[in-house]
Amino acid sequence: MGKLIFIGLGLNDGQDISVKGLEALKTCDKIYAEFYTSKMAKGTIKYLETLINKRIEILTRSSVEHGEQIINMAKQEGKVVAFIAPGDILTATTHVELMLSAKKENITTSVIHGQSIVTAVPGLLGLQFYKFGRTTTIAYPEGDYFPESPYDVLKENLHHGLHTLILLDIHAEEKRYMTANEGIEILLEINSKRKDDIFTSKTLTCVVARAGAKDVFILADEAKKLITKDFGPPLHSIVVPGKLHFKESEALIELAIAPKKLLQ
Repeated sequence: MGKLIFIGLGLNDGQDISVKGLEALKTCDKIYAEFYTSKMAKGTIKYLETLINKRIEILTRSSVEHGEQIINMAKQEGKVVAFIAPGDILTATTHVELMLSAKKENITTSVIHGQSIVTAVPGLLGLQFYKFGRTTTIAYPEGDYFPESPYDVLKENLHHGLHTLILLDIHAEEKRYMTANEGIEILLEINSKRKDDIFTSKTLTCVVARAGAKDVFILADEAKKLITKDFGPPLHSIVVPGKLHFKESEALIELAIAPKKLLQ
């Protein structure tokens, strides 16, 4: 059997990959990538291909979810195959499934981690990571499909005084990336339907746009104020704080320009 290496690319562009990850790519016979779980800066793949002098094949969502192409390549004796993706490579369940498939085929696997939005966003806001509850994702409503589970996660986290990281839907094939404005609108719509005032126009909300990029944008304010802001290009993330330590309040004021009146 060959070997399959899982490598996280980090948050923004080709320069975010670790030295260990880059050196591993140079040893590979075949490199596969996916960008349906997240987005990286234009030119990332071309930049990496130039550094390692190898071609990187970008796979569709269905190719990764079925996994046969990757697994069959890695099953070949002596082959070293890499599977790369934005962020930290094993935060997506489909990537874990791919690793399990490789294990079942007795393919040797290894992991080289990358920067993750799950830790970057709390750090940028100055919020304590261990005070976050479950992370959730707001999906685009489609016809009769209007999932309210993110609201339920938020409600449960707030009940325990915990912060909530809310990721936003991506339809990479359509180049459609949900904005923080759209995410806030959806939460307000669910709140209006539920009438339990978990997320109202006055709720303190934080937005982080383009974490890891030079033009990262961070802002905290009432939901009604943020919904009118232009946060620029994707990717955007939302955080709804729970019970704040006084140092976290200070950080939101200094780092996210939160109005002091909201934190008194």
